[in-house]
Amino acid sequence: MGLAEYRQQLDAIDSQIVKLFEERMRVCEAVAEDKIKNKKRVLDRQREQEKLAAVGSMVGEGFDRQAVTELFSQIMTISRRRQYQMMRDMGQMRRMPFIPVDSLEEAADERGMQVVYQGAEGSYSEAAMHRYFGEDVSCFYVLTFREAMIPIEEGSADYAVLPIENSTAGAVNEIYDLLSKFENYIVGEQVIPVRHCLMGVPGTTLSTIRRVYSHPQSLMQSERFLNHHSGWTKISMDNNAFAARKVADDRDVTQAAIASSYAAKRYGLEIIEEGVNQSESNSTRFIIVTNRKIYLKKASKISLCLEISHESGSLYHLLSHFIYNNLNMTRIESRPIEDRAWEYRFFIDFDGNLADSPVQNALRGLRDEAAYMKILGNY
Repeated sequence: MGLAEYRQQLDAIDSQIVKLFEERMRVCEAVAEDKIKNKKRVLDRQREQEKLAAVGSMVGEGFDRQAVTELFSQIMTISRRRQYQMMRDMGQMRRMPFIPVDSLEEAADERGMQVVYQGAEGSYSEAAMHRYFGEDVSCFYVLTFREAMIPIEEGSADYAVLPIENSTAGAVNEIYDLLSKFENYIVGEQVIPVRHCLMGVPGTTLSTIRRVYSHPQSLMQSERFLNHHSGWTKISMDNNAFAARKVADDRDVTQAAIASSYAAKRYGLEIIEEGVNQSESNSTRFIIVTNRKIYLKKASKISLCLEISHESGSLYHLLSHFIYNNLNMTRIESRPIEDRAWEYRFFIDFDGNLADSPVQNALRGLRDEAAYMKILGNY
């Protein structure tokens, strides 16, 4: 028997498999109707494990058993997706606890909008805040990311502006950790181009400089420029704006700071050299966070965090909710879970709006099947 005959045999077998698959799905739909009627959960982990063990025992040990178990695991996953769709179509989806608003100003209370940002006057965070809320917004700054989360959780501020990702340095991991710990939610984002400048007090030149102050990351991003001035001492600061403020306060032409042009303007410094960071496309993405479960009606991106069972295939099965609902996942990050060795919390961004049916369908499945899920915001 040749290849053509083998392929004919496979075609005949596949035809039978397709018919049986369709027959199985009709039965699964009947099961779904019964579950909906009796208000039962779609996922029955014990039943699925028993089923997988049963079909695995029908074949011999080795590859075939593993393959059959994997095949039926996928079939049952597809069945659950269909059951979630039926729940949506029959109006059985849970109401989202997030309220759509036309603007963030609408959601602020009668005392007016108050915004907190991490850093200092002249920082990129302040620039992001003004870019998003305007120059006249009432605001104050704090020193740490955690200190920015507390005022919005307690209600002394309406919104916080925090950096979450840099195009060259990557994710700001502490922000992800704080989003999972605090009951605060993302309602917006602002991307700020990062263009570092060398600055000093009037009279400062390249030849007078002996010490350069900046954030460690900014010093690293400007390393190529700084290597041409090997005699300079590089001194780390907690924030670029702090560096600019120190240079302005000391009035010393032997000192310079690497910070933004925004900081130079804020502290009355002269820019000696522009664009000292080597990356022309460097930018930082900031998020706007609040303690209220709200989202703009025009929002198009959703962030969430997930904890999953520590077993083979668990992440794969959860991510299939995005595939079956035709949702575009744009980012995934993992962070270790404190006090649980080798277990991780996943942070996912995907396109969509909480009012969309496919989004609600996917979130229902994720919530039922994940060990823990939190919607971090729609923005």
